[in-house]
Amino acid sequence: MWVLWGVITGLIAGIVSGFFGVGGATVITPILIYFFKMSQHKAQGTSLAALLLPVGLLAFLQYYKAGNADIKLGLSIAVGVFMGGLLGGSLAQKINPVDLRKAFAIFLILVGIQLFFKK
Repeated sequence: MWVLWGVITGLIAGIVSGFFGVGGATVITPILIYFFKMSQHKAQGTSLAALLLPVGLLAFLQYYKAGNADIKLGLSIAVGVFMGGLLGGSLAQKINPVDLRKAFAIFLILVGIQLFFKK
């Protein structure tokens, strides 16, 4: 049954990712915390595991075909994400789970406020 719910979670994240360009932190992690009852650390690690495969490839191809993707910039960002992921993952392991969840919530609130008020 967990596998089915995992596929449903991935489907939701894939739709949101393809539509808005987001998925891991904003969709998968909260679902894993609230519906799968995972700790913040486990939810974040599981979300990263789901994103290891080229899950955004098909959505990316749709944007690329429409001329809406800058491949050079995207690849340079990928290099930064690769290195930043190592640093961020290492630092996150040293933070208390409750504090990490609160920091995650603040991050989502700040991003939401910025997007809401941007003209």
